[in-house]
Amino acid sequence: MELSDQGLILRGTNGEVDIEVKLPAEVQGTGQVLVPAQTFVQIVRSAPGELVELIFGGKERLELHSGAFNTQLATTGPDGYPELSFGPPGPEKIAASRLAQAITRVRYAASTEEFRAIFRGVQIEMSPTSLRAVASDGYRLACYDLPMQLQTRKLVIPARSADEIVRVFKDAQGEVALAVAEGTLTLVGEAVRMSVKLMEGEFPDYGRVIPQSFVLEATLQAEALRESLKRVAVLSDRNNHRVNLLFNHNKLDIDAEGDYGRGREELGIEASGEPQLMVAYNAQFLIDALAPIEGAVRIKLSGPTSPSLVQAVEDSGYLAVVVPLRV
Repeated sequence: MELSDQGLILRGTNGEVDIEVKLPAEVQGTGQVLVPAQTFVQIVRSAPGELVELIFGGKERLELHSGAFNTQLATTGPDGYPELSFGPPGPEKIAASRLAQAITRVRYAASTEEFRAIFRGVQIEMSPTSLRAVASDGYRLACYDLPMQLQTRKLVIPARSADEIVRVFKDAQGEVALAVAEGTLTLVGEAVRMSVKLMEGEFPDYGRVIPQSFVLEATLQAEALRESLKRVAVLSDRNNHRVNLLFNHNKLDIDAEGDYGRGREELGIEASGEPQLMVAYNAQFLIDALAPIEGAVRIKLSGPTSPSLVQAVEDSGYLAVVVPLRV
């Protein structure tokens, strides 16, 4: 924490993400101090008053007053704290909330397995026509496109660091400037600077797994399908969470069976193509793919065991690919 003529400046790092936030404040004097981050956050979050008064004491302590609440927090000097690194803001800018939105739409598909190193990140692809966020774990794929003009490049952000970008910028107003240099991505907003270490390499050619031809297409409300899957999946097999989807003319029959019984539900759909087709999925994979979609969803099937395409009818930027289980 630093007191300066610019107000109160907070800085922090976890070794992968460096962040600096400037807050307007009435300041008397200057100085720097280190505080235990988690404890300080908990205290401020629970403070009863609308305002917080901070007094930097001379005996390695910080006094905090808010309403009728008072506390003293042990502190240390800033010596030995890692030097944070922020690149200069780049010329390319994007609405901060839109960047967070793109990452949020695909984050669920990132891998959690150590041996799939590059897939433990979210790939950001910039081009003269769009910014695309992509994530995959080898069993599913999610993409989200934002139309804009950017310099062509690809970079992979560790998934946990991507979570921090979302946390900081999801409700931010205005734009964030982007700059890439020496394996780091720097994001500069109105009051925030963030530097994120990037992963080495890039995703394989995932375009090959996006199906292009289909034998059946079905449209229905995403929320209705999502909630139906949640109910039926309660009784699914605990190992693969299998649910069977029978597309039969303008009806969709969803069923699952496990050690504790069987569940079934029927939904109305608008369908074209093959009159009948059975496909089985890991229920959670399909629920995750539906989560970013508001309104109607279009599911395109290329066969009972071939990858299926999930698209938002009202948001052309989003698509997901889910690999079925073998029937």
